[in-house]
Amino acid sequence: MKEIALGILASLFFAVTFILNHAMEMQGGSWLWSASLRYFFMLPFLLVIVFYRKGFTQLSSEMKAQPVAWMLWSFIGFVLFYAPLTFAAAFGPGWLVSGTWQLTIVAGVLLAPLFISVVAGKTERQKIPLISLLISCVILVGILLIQIPQAQSVPFKSLLLGILPVIIAAFAYPLGNRKMMEVCGGRIDTYQRVLGMTIASMPAWIIMAIYAMTTVGLPSISQVTQSLLVGISSGVIATTLFFIATDRVRDHQGKLAAVEATQSTEILFVIIGEVLLLGIAFPDPIALAGLGVIIVGMMLHSYYTMILGKKSAVHSSSPTQ
Repeated sequence: MKEIALGILASLFFAVTFILNHAMEMQGGSWLWSASLRYFFMLPFLLVIVFYRKGFTQLSSEMKAQPVAWMLWSFIGFVLFYAPLTFAAAFGPGWLVSGTWQLTIVAGVLLAPLFISVVAGKTERQKIPLISLLISCVILVGILLIQIPQAQSVPFKSLLLGILPVIIAAFAYPLGNRKMMEVCGGRIDTYQRVLGMTIASMPAWIIMAIYAMTTVGLPSISQVTQSLLVGISSGVIATTLFFIATDRVRDHQGKLAAVEATQSTEILFVIIGEVLLLGIAFPDPIALAGLGVIIVGMMLHSYYTMILGKKSAVHSSSPTQ
């Protein structure tokens, strides 16, 4: 349950991303700058944290040992996650993008067979936790309900451009996160891993920033300030909290799915923030019903995780035969 609490707290800070990205789009800021500036601002904060904890030498050794893996999974987990999200923010309010983003909950469950675990000295391919998948599908129903009102009032092209990139991001984030956990094997801590992924993805952000500079010019002071807030809140605080939670349960697919499902609470924080700060219209009854379904799904995940925890405790305390 501690991991779920960490996941929900991370969602609160993640919500800043969706609110401020939409605000920057409303003010005419380019999504290219919104995406790249976040990671530029994350880098110095993470460097200070890791150097203070005297973990940079170890991180450097890990990255030099498997440079291709770090580059690949950091690109998938960070670039293919955040660039599509900022692009989608140009086509709909933050709560819509955040709602679609909850597909990552189902995506995370479906990715299980791509990973190998070691049990009693034997390697075996992980299986999809069916109960977790069913609960995640409840959340998926809520997501679909959220999209219905928007689908009726938005041109198909805009709807497509606002949803498809988020679907890509929804699969890329858990895939990159889980693969990097597999590559690291618990040898480095969460701060080191987030810093390593930020450094490994930096070439892509630099290329994106250069392209932005040649096409739209320099970002405004407002966009730089808001990107700094996103970098600290979502990039450093939320990402670290979420990665700590997933690290703790990385060997149990059911619990991992439940932690990833905590991201469904983001949409609640986004709606409250956009209504209060940006004056966005409150979602209509169908969308609110969808939100209710998402909350129910999240509660089911929490309950199922609690049961798994109790079973695990009973099993570990039983005498050895």
